[in-house]
Amino acid sequence: MTEVDLATSADRSATEWWRDAVVYQVYPRSFADSNGDGVGDIDGLREKLGYLELLGVDAIWLCPVTCSPMADHGYDVSDPRDIDPLFGDLAAFDALIADAHERGIRVTMDLVPNHTSDQHAWFLEALSAAPGGPARERYFFRDGRGASGAEPPNNWRSVFGGPAWTRITEPDGSPGQWYLHLFAPEQPDLNWGNREIFDDLARTLRFWLDRGVDGFRIDVAHGLAKPDGLADMEHPDKDPTLLGSAADDPRFDQDGVHEIHRNIRKVLDEYPGAVAVGEVWVDDGERFGRYVRHDELHLAFNFRLAQADFDTTDIREAIDHSIGAVDPVGATPTWTLSNHDVDREVTRYGDGQVGLDRARAMSLVELALPGVVFLYNGSELGLPNVDLPDEALRDPMWERSGHTERGRDGCRVPIPWEGTKAPYGFTSGPDGPWLPMPADWSGLTVEAQLEDLASTLTLYRTALELRRRRPEASGDGIEWFPAPPQCLAFRRSGGLFCVLNGTEHPVPPPPGRLLLSSAPLVDGKLAPNSAAWLV
Repeated sequence: MTEVDLATSADRSATEWWRDAVVYQVYPRSFADSNGDGVGDIDGLREKLGYLELLGVDAIWLCPVTCSPMADHGYDVSDPRDIDPLFGDLAAFDALIADAHERGIRVTMDLVPNHTSDQHAWFLEALSAAPGGPARERYFFRDGRGASGAEPPNNWRSVFGGPAWTRITEPDGSPGQWYLHLFAPEQPDLNWGNREIFDDLARTLRFWLDRGVDGFRIDVAHGLAKPDGLADMEHPDKDPTLLGSAADDPRFDQDGVHEIHRNIRKVLDEYPGAVAVGEVWVDDGERFGRYVRHDELHLAFNFRLAQADFDTTDIREAIDHSIGAVDPVGATPTWTLSNHDVDREVTRYGDGQVGLDRARAMSLVELALPGVVFLYNGSELGLPNVDLPDEALRDPMWERSGHTERGRDGCRVPIPWEGTKAPYGFTSGPDGPWLPMPADWSGLTVEAQLEDLASTLTLYRTALELRRRRPEASGDGIEWFPAPPQCLAFRRSGGLFCVLNGTEHPVPPPPGRLLLSSAPLVDGKLAPNSAAWLV
């Protein structure tokens, strides 16, 4: 390569650092509590940066820490340009950025542009304003249907259950208009047809980017645009959830959303190296790919792998779909097995030892793939979901569904750090953690796993190190190879060979030198429910 080529390559590496990154999702409430109030915080995370450096991740995705009444644990934002006192303050956040960067870890944060809190200054202004005024034009206020306006404006359902509309009382005390909320009533949807909404978001983007943030995960990135007229859903009860929206669902994936992302991208392009990754629950591959065209999002979460059963047909289809959706537009695929909205993989794959074995195997499959990997905090410890008692549940989905949907709390239980009894070093407070921790997690703590060569944490650390330093773990594509029934075999274009044995009996590995396996070999064969890397 010439000097110019080398310089261009170096520039691209600095600005497109995310193309093969491993990003660690921190759910701050559940990561580490520094002040004993039972809730994780920014200083707690800062104290654990050494652990994340040891694990070998490239970046953090920090779930919401901005000001919020916490009706949906931070996804109801009352001030997008300040830190909620529950988590710390701007000084603590600035210190986190500085310390993370010193360790070579980039920091991305959650951005919530679809809605605000009902305690946001804009919404409070709208409640006190007259119908039809500019304050209400920032949201979706509509007259109700029927002679007295007592019926919601349309039949849309909330993702959290119940109608997507709530009626207000007007300043004069009379029954008034209704406002749209695709999530909880405390989360009124913003009207992105109003230019003021983007102007304010641009201010928010620059506020955090100027503080050194390396990018954003954009919440509900496929839901920002709403259709003209807000017509009824044809099948309102067919699929009321966010996770896998139907193609004919008017609440999500409207064509107008792409102009919004183009405008967001223009702001991010002012900051070389800044990245935007969208939460995009869109099943159709071609429509999904539109979100990551060259002038829109850099990345978009494809959740096919997180939704796939531990079945090699499902897994291969998920991988092919994820690569095929972004390849036509030259974008980078993303991979995740769980997050704060999705049950942990150990539980999804069967719980107990079988679930753990399969989760360990899938971690090697995921980390062998080209693109960006997102790890949910606790995955590297092999944590399962927790079956919490009814009285402990905090997710708004539990109340909104009339106690029929238990919600997402089971995958949000705090991280166990050390010791043999709950709360395992997560908090020192007398009242314990915000969600109860199981009595049988002593073997899953970071402390217990760090020195155990057979632990899930050691498996992740080893895999991340090999992914980072082995030239074979490179390249943008994969090639599938023939494999026995309920087995998979593919080779990364750089040369790394990954095999998965999804059967209940040992199978011979293909030729090659073994680099890593998720379980010890059995008489030279791959163990049941295991995976391996070879070169």
